[in-house]
Amino acid sequence: MPKMKSNRGAAKRFKTTGSGKLRRAKAFRSHILTKKSAKRKRNLRKSGLVDSTNARGVRRLLPYA
Repeated sequence: MPKMKSNRGAAKRFKTTGSGKLRRAKAFRSHILTKKSAKRKRNLRKSGLVDSTNARGVRRLLPYA
């Protein structure tokens, strides 16, 4: 049986942590930044974790991650 293919869009957006959780970048950081406070923009720089309700779907897109 051939190897499964990873969804390349998802592969660029999600990485796996050492404990096996999925790491993601936060949204709302691309444009219209003037009205957002410095504190809010600073917190958007940090990575977040994929919620457990969405993790199963993301793992299906990334069979080897």
